[in-house]
Amino acid sequence: MRLSKVGYYADYVVYPVLLMPLAAVPVAEGTMKAGLVWCLAFAGGLFAHTLFEYLAHRLLMHGPGPFSGQHDVHHRSPTADIGIPTWLSGAAGLSVFLPLWYEFGLNIASGITAGLIVGYLWFGLLHHAIHRWRARDGSYLHRAKRRHSRHHSEPTPCNFGVTTSYWDRLFRTIYR
Repeated sequence: MRLSKVGYYADYVVYPVLLMPLAAVPVAEGTMKAGLVWCLAFAGGLFAHTLFEYLAHRLLMHGPGPFSGQHDVHHRSPTADIGIPTWLSGAAGLSVFLPLWYEFGLNIASGITAGLIVGYLWFGLLHHAIHRWRARDGSYLHRAKRRHSRHHSEPTPCNFGVTTSYWDRLFRTIYR
C-alpha cells in the first residue's frame, strides 16, 4: 500500500531497535551454548526469510487475492513509496515470535525472530536500492537489478526472489 515518507522508512528505525533486545537474550543467559544456539536459530530465521520472501511474492503478490492489486501498483510505479506498514509487519512478526517462545523458549525464539527481521530489512533495503540506486557493473546490486528487471518486464511471471535467486532456480521460475 502507499505509505507516507515516514511510514516508508519506519522499518529502518523500528526494527534495528527491536534487534537489540533480541540479540541480548543469549548474552543475558551467559553461556557459550546459549550463544551458539541463538546463532544457529538466527541463521535458520535468515534462511527461512528467503523462502518466505519467495513464496509471498509468488503466491500472494502474483496470485489471486487482495495483495496482487497493491503489488500491481508497484509494478506500474516501482519508485513509489509502496510497502507494508510497520505495524502490520510487526504484528506478523509477533505472531511468529510468541508461539516460538512458548514452544522452544526465549533464546531460540529471539534468534529465529532476529534472523527473520534481518532478512526482512535486507529485502527492503535491497528492493529499494534495486529501484532507486545506480549499481556498478558486475556487483551484487547490479546482478540483483538485472534479475529483478526481468521480473518487472517479462510477460511470464518469473524471478520472484529479490535477495537471492536460489528459490527461483529450485522451483524453476528463474529467467536468465
